[in-house]
Order: sequence, then C-alpha cells, then structure tokens
Amino acid sequence: MAKEIPDLVAEARAGTGKGAARQARREGKVPGIVYGDGKDPSPIALDFNYLLTKLRAGRFLSTLWNLKVDGQDDVRVVCRGVQRDVVKDLPTHIDFMRLHRNTRVNLFIHVDFINHDEAPGLKRGGTLVVVRNEVELMVTASDIPDHITVDLTGKQIGDTIHIEDVVLPKGVKPTIDRNFVIANIAAPSGLRSEDNAEAAEDEAAEA
Repeated sequence: MAKEIPDLVAEARAGTGKGAARQARREGKVPGIVYGDGKDPSPIALDFNYLLTKLRAGRFLSTLWNLKVDGQDDVRVVCRGVQRDVVKDLPTHIDFMRLHRNTRVNLFIHVDFINHDEAPGLKRGGTLVVVRNEVELMVTASDIPDHITVDLTGKQIGDTIHIEDVVLPKGVKPTIDRNFVIANIAAPSGLRSEDNAEAAEDEAAEA
C-alpha cells in the first residue's frame, strides 16, 4: 500500500531578493524557493505559524510533501534546508527540491508489528521492546510504502529482530549498510530475576 503524501500549503511570492523576503516576513510569512526537475525556481511563502507547527512535529526534512500553491499544479517536494534566526532559532527561509516520479529519496517509514498472538515469547510474558518504530529507507517518489511489516510469529524470549529479517517492498532498501536491530523480545522481570539468581548461585558454587 502506497504511503499517503501529506499536503503542504503555500502561496506564490511576488519578487525575489532580500527586499521581497523581508516584506513576506513582515506579513507573517516565511519566504522560500522551489527548484529542481529541470524547471525554473519558483519563489513561495508559507504562513509562519503553519510552518512552525509542521517543523515541530518532526521529520520535516525527511518527508515527501505534496506542495499546493493556488493557481499551480501540485508538485512533490522535499525540504533541502531551513534557515533560522541565530538568536530565536525560528525559520526565516526555506528551500524545497522538486522530485520526479522516478526520483529515489530517503524517507523514514513506519514499522508495523503483526501476529503478537503467535509469538511464544510474548505468550510467556515477554515484552516486545521496539528499538526503531521508524526506519530510514531509500524509496521511489512514485511508490512510497505506507509501512514495513515485522511478523512476530514464532518469536521466543531473547530473540532479536534485525532489518535483514524484514521482507522489504520491491525496490526499497535501507540507507544504513549494517544489519541494525529493530526490536527484541525481552524476558519478563520475574524470569530475569530468576535467571540472575541462578547465575549468582552458579558463581558461588564455582567459587
């Protein structure tokens, strides 16, 4: 299932340069530019509070956006830079890059865990410890997965789930080369206490 691309609303900005940018800021806007895909750069502006909310939600620079500008065709973009006030750390300018449908881009994709009831380790009281609930993957702009799936069927206490254990959609690959951990099945606290006690007894006997 393809991931739904969130909308980002902006307006066309008349003029370029420092004067036009200052005017946009006086009007409560953050000036920006859209470039790439073999087309001329387009100056835009976003409402300051609207943009700030999006930025504070996280993952702004790694999200593929559907940029909506009144009077223009929607375009898929990724943010390639946010300039900030050095004192207030608030956005003062923003850059977006247009993406073609076949463009490869790195995005964070949600991890969905299924079949909890089929995991013996969880039935015994173990706990699913999620190390990464999102994974950065290289995907095609026209076919972004909504999530990747981890099947917990047969997982025992002590089992660790790595990225290589996950079946990724066709054409999708991790941005990190190493086989990193996504989750593990931890023993319940009571069982861990028993194991620790047994280990202490073994050490005492050996001594």
